[in-house]
Amino acid sequence: MDEPAIRLRDVDLHLGAGASRVHVLKRVSLEVAKGDAVGLVGPSGSGKSTLLMAIAGLERVDSGAVAVDGERLDRLGEDALARFRGRRVGIVFQSFHLVPTMTAQENVAIPLELAGRPDSAPRARDWLARVGLADRASHYPGQLSGGEQQRVALARALAPDPAILVADEPTGNLDAETGASVADLVFALRAERGATLVLVTHDPALAARCGRVVRMRSGAITGAAA
Repeated sequence: MDEPAIRLRDVDLHLGAGASRVHVLKRVSLEVAKGDAVGLVGPSGSGKSTLLMAIAGLERVDSGAVAVDGERLDRLGEDALARFRGRRVGIVFQSFHLVPTMTAQENVAIPLELAGRPDSAPRARDWLARVGLADRASHYPGQLSGGEQQRVALARALAPDPAILVADEPTGNLDAETGASVADLVFALRAERGATLVLVTHDPALAARCGRVVRMRSGAITGAAA
């Protein structure tokens, strides 16, 4: 039987310190098979985004095991964790997180350059073309619409050919029509690459496009539908 792409066992995670310390994830266990698409849903504050960040290696768990693409993230040091993310995890945020002083092409090339790819510039151009932005490569984020910025962010996430794609409310800052277009692109490119997708969303229609929906409340998984 194949090793799952993502396996969490009894994960606990707190954020904050002292009186403001909050128990965000409570003994969370989850498995995601390779190539699957999973939608994480639940009310605000339920722990969805924190769980996503733990899977991406952007949040350290207090206890429990986090295995992603065969690597135990809870056992890696910060440098090794950064290298792992750069090679094997693509991340798309609601707020795009583009560097405002860099062009679209330069933004897409960032993870490729960090990975030492000699073809970073042509590969970045190719990915911009694949998301329909070949003619916007030299534009800065401030010169792009919200939908265009999210397409740049998606190209940046997928350019290194990651095994895992995580997306935190990728259509949350977009109007309905633009959001639907970006969602179509996310699912089309994920299917083409065979990547495993974990998607946080408040949109039931978007979650329904995933092969499986996992529901969270108060830091715990409360149910899952196939």
